[in-house]
Amino acid sequence: MKKDLILSKQMTILEKHEQKFLNQTESQFSKSNLTPVVNKLQAKIPDKLQSTLDTAFYMGFHMVFEKGSPIIEKTINKEKIAVDYDLSNYAIEKYMQKKHLKTLDKSSKHCKTINESIAAIEGSVLGLLGIGLPDIPLFLGVIVKTINEIALSYGFLCTSKEEKAYLLYLICAAMTKEDRRKAYDKKIEHLGQHIDAQTQTSIDLETVMKETSDILSNTLLTAKFIQGLPIVGVIGGVVNPFMINKIGTYARIKYKKRYLLGKINSLL
Repeated sequence: MKKDLILSKQMTILEKHEQKFLNQTESQFSKSNLTPVVNKLQAKIPDKLQSTLDTAFYMGFHMVFEKGSPIIEKTINKEKIAVDYDLSNYAIEKYMQKKHLKTLDKSSKHCKTINESIAAIEGSVLGLLGIGLPDIPLFLGVIVKTINEIALSYGFLCTSKEEKAYLLYLICAAMTKEDRRKAYDKKIEHLGQHIDAQTQTSIDLETVMKETSDILSNTLLTAKFIQGLPIVGVIGGVVNPFMINKIGTYARIKYKKRYLLGKINSLL
């Protein structure tokens, strides 16, 4: 089978997964069976908590990007992920068979699964102790680590300002509802094309961080409040791995799409 035909079929399959994700309408709590409990507790959330969370997430991103990067990098087995990518990419370049493309996917899937487990442990333990807001930098660290590892699995580095903005927009898209999600998806497509074509962009990373912080705080307002309540806080901790799964699933789609587009463009 010709290379371009295999790549075209892979892209068609991936775009179906992409549209399915973009058209999702479920609540962020639906899969965790927490809706009844959440609804009862929402009325108890203080009004000022929204602005407190906005600031907490914004400062958390600053901490992760400015001070946490070396720590996050130490938790990522960059060499192994890079070797796995190089081997899979070489096989794809040389043979272009579906089995090699599946092997390429295994690394990103494994990274996502491991980080879901980390988020579950981190969220549940801190929730049991009644710690909500202090776990935000840790939770953001797991999110950024997850996306970094998925990006590496497809040959991308999240080190430049543009790639960091791309990472943040992935979070925005995954954490918003259908209409806004599709709008963010268009931003992501546009930015990805600029990055891969190495054309100039006018990204203001501070603005994107603030935007992402607001979206996360809105999405996780109830979960973080609940996680600040002793014992009941375990419920909030359950939400963390669900969020990692959702963000990770979307990140795998977008980075694989960039990878496939790169291969298709190289054949033109």
